[in-house]
Amino acid sequence: MAKQFTFKGKTIEELKQLSLENFAKLVTSRERRTLLRGLNDRQKKLLENLRKYPDKFHRTHERDMIVLPEMVGRKIGVHNGKEFVSLTIADYMVGHRLGEFALTRGRVKHSSPGVGATRASKHVPLK
Repeated sequence: MAKQFTFKGKTIEELKQLSLENFAKLVTSRERRTLLRGLNDRQKKLLENLRKYPDKFHRTHERDMIVLPEMVGRKIGVHNGKEFVSLTIADYMVGHRLGEFALTRGRVKHSSPGVGATRASKHVPLK
């Protein structure tokens, strides 16, 4: 039997039953402060669209949006500054921010010098 995910001792179904104020009591202090101050207009619009069109792929620039329990299972494209990174919201993402899962810096692979490199930088010593 697979272990069921819990967040602070509550299952996803129990979290979905909670109001926003009661859910805020379970998250960390920074997220609690953000939730209790209220969502901004763009975040409210994203949440409203997620409720209205549950099966649609939603693209957003709201990297600071906190993942709420009702968002679990939805497909969201989060902008990383260059493109939209496709995310399927999983249960372990609850309480984190969307931007944490759409990295803004790519992995650097060092290999041979690129186009426009000087002759000296292309030199590879034999020893």
